[in-house]
Parts: sequence; structure tokens; C-alpha cells
Amino acid sequence: MGRVGVLLLNLGGPDKLEDVGPFLYNLFSDPEIIRLPFRWLQKPLAWFIAVRRTGKSQENYKQIGGGSPLRRITEAQGKALQEQLTALGQEANIYVGMRYWHPYTEEAIAQLTTDTLDKLVILPLYPQFSISTSGSSFRLLEKLWQEDPKLQRIDYTVIPSWYKQPNYLRAMAELIAQEIDQFPNPDQVHIFFSAHGVPKSYVEEAGDPYQQEIEECTYLIMQTLKRPNDHTLAYQSRVGPVEWLQPYTEDALQELGAKGVKDLVVVPISFVSEHIETLQEIDIEYREIAEEAGIHNFKRVPAPNTHPLFIQALADLVIDALEEPNLKLSQVTQMKKKVKMYPPEAWEWGMTTSAEVWNGRIAMLGFIALIIELITGQGLLHLVGLL
Repeated sequence: MGRVGVLLLNLGGPDKLEDVGPFLYNLFSDPEIIRLPFRWLQKPLAWFIAVRRTGKSQENYKQIGGGSPLRRITEAQGKALQEQLTALGQEANIYVGMRYWHPYTEEAIAQLTTDTLDKLVILPLYPQFSISTSGSSFRLLEKLWQEDPKLQRIDYTVIPSWYKQPNYLRAMAELIAQEIDQFPNPDQVHIFFSAHGVPKSYVEEAGDPYQQEIEECTYLIMQTLKRPNDHTLAYQSRVGPVEWLQPYTEDALQELGAKGVKDLVVVPISFVSEHIETLQEIDIEYREIAEEAGIHNFKRVPAPNTHPLFIQALADLVIDALEEPNLKLSQVTQMKKKVKMYPPEAWEWGMTTSAEVWNGRIAMLGFIALIIELITGQGLLHLVGLL
């Protein structure tokens, strides 16, 4: 294979506290996040949400050092992947494309179109596919491809999900084993898998395979681990009035505490990099809930980051993708139907299937409910309290 490019996709996050407001503005300016009855409302409302939420979100980022480490870790993963591919005899250019912060996906695309590539592999850093993560990035890329003749000349292939990759499973098993072996009785440690949640309607109405892939991934990791430990799978980061995948992480922790579980290792199963949801939500918020429930021996498995087996997994994925028939964006972005979080009116409103509410502290769905109330002339006095 000649000149190869690998586009790593991730969500992005504010690098420093000053970036939090602009990051939130970018998030809510996207009509894929909130579908409003009047397009002209999008940017003013995005600005309003960002202004109201910046302070609270900054407090969370202060607890983890003043910004998200996601860009730094993703770029380190890209460098390690490039070195691993070189060792395997495959030279490659690595590009990082973030959905809502620098380096944006559009920036990565602009860069790769100036290079002469014989083949591009599009690799999301989400092991399991969801219409709200990989799917959102794929739909953006599909739009860019349709609009840019330069992109249309690039031979490319997409990797939709890769949670079954053997070296990824081995990396996760090794990281878990390292944590549980620090306990006096390793076989008695309860293993708690915590995955990012999505609204239940994504799965039941839009056909999102995310829940099935998370459950299968959990099973495969436990099979690879080959330990007798009991385990639980739950979902974190839910927001708003709609039902999300259950059991919820906070509820499951309380139930385990009530059953007398004392030793717990939390595995962030849907995350491959440290960020706000591992460093702040799990390490601080969920730790407090666990301790209040009587679980005092609480450890958290690190995200794979640049673990050698994980980097080998990414390299294997790229090599395999180069040897297999191409998979196009149009083949992986189809959904059964649009999902709305509320009953439809004469005009469309509610949440699109591509919505990604990644930060549990941003009450986006609550805000949508508020806007609906305002549009219908109700709930005006809730404005200050909710936002």
C-alpha cells in the first residue's frame, strides 16, 4: 500500500478554562444537537446556554486540572499508532478530527486534502457504535464529502466499531487485572462496568446497536479476563426528563452497597481516553456515592490511553481495513427513523438522533423542555432556576 492516511475521530473538549464557554457555544450551535422550530433561534440560544452554563462547567474542569486532557491524549495515541504502523512496515499520516473543539474534523479534512493519499482509513476512537458518537461524526464527514470534489477523489474506508478487537479486549483485561490484584482478596472484588448512557429511544426507535455492543463487549472482556469475579454493567451521564439506558450508575452503586459489597473496581468501558467523565464524574462524583453507600474500597481502571496492547489493536484495525473491501460513509449512517424526545407537533422539534450529550453536567434536555414551555407560553418563571 502506498501513502496511507488515518483519520482518528473523537468528540473534543476544552483545553483550558477559557475554552469552556466557546466549546459549549459550538456544541449548542449545532442543529444536530437541538432541532428548533425556528433556525434563527439556534445561535442566540446557543450563546444563552453557554453563558448560563459556563461557570458550572468550569468548576468541574477545575477539579481535573483546568481543562480536558482529551486532545493531548488523542494526539499521543496518534503518534503511538504511527510508530506502530511504521514498525509493521506501513507508513501512514495520522490526522485527528474532533467534533466540537480543536482540531476540528473540518481542520483535519483540510489538512489531509493537501496531502497525496492513496488510501484513507476513518477510525473513530469509540469502540462501540452509536448514532450519537461515531454516527454523528460520520454524518458530518458524509456532508463534507458530498460538498468537496477533492474529497471525492480520495479512496477511503470506514471502521464503524471495533469492540471485538482481540488486542483491545486484552488491553482492557490487563488493566482490570492490575487494579483488582491490588486488593487483599482479588477474586472477591466486584467489577463494575460503567458505560456512557444514551436515551432509550435511540435503541428502541432508531435501531442504535450501542446497547447490544456494550453488553457483548462486557461479556468478551470478562471472558478474556478469566477471573471468577462478579460484575455489573450500568450507564452513566444521563440528563433530562427522558428515560435513558438502565441501570443507572448511581442507582447500581447504591444497590451494591446495600448488598454489602465493599471492594469495587470501576471500568469505564466506552471510553479509551481520560476526560471529564472518568476524571470528574467517576473519580469524584461516583466515588462519593459509592462511599456513602458503604463501598469504601473503590478503585477505577485507567482508560487505555496509550497502552501498548491498545495501540497494537488500533494498528491491527488499520492494517485489516486496508486489506478488506471498502466500507463507505453512506453504508454506516443509516437509521431506521428519526427520534424525537417529545410528541411531534406541526413543526419538528425535540432531539435529533445525532445528539451527543457527553457532559453529564450540561442539562441539555432540561433546556429543550424549557424552550418548549417558553414557545407554548408556559413555564417562563422557570428560566432562571433551570439555566
